[in-house]
Amino acid sequence: MSIDVVMDITKQALFTIIQVSLPVLLVSLCVGLAVSIFQTVTSIQEQTLTFVPKIICVFLSLVLFGNWMMTTMVEFMTSLWMNFSLYIDQ
Repeated sequence: MSIDVVMDITKQALFTIIQVSLPVLLVSLCVGLAVSIFQTVTSIQEQTLTFVPKIICVFLSLVLFGNWMMTTMVEFMTSLWMNFSLYIDQ
């Protein structure tokens, strides 16, 4: 297996990781920002207030995007296994 093939597989894997994790991270970021703005406006300085809404929203985003995330990962792994014979040096 050449270094170009390894680099291509690594690039595809990193892109898939970013693509799959992005929806959940964006939901967590937006909820955290909204709760922080709420805390600033109301002068509530409770440290644990951000955890419950984030956990609930991340769970809901996993339920919502879980099928798409799994399909994307399965497609990536299927393409790796289908091209496995191309990666082996002869």
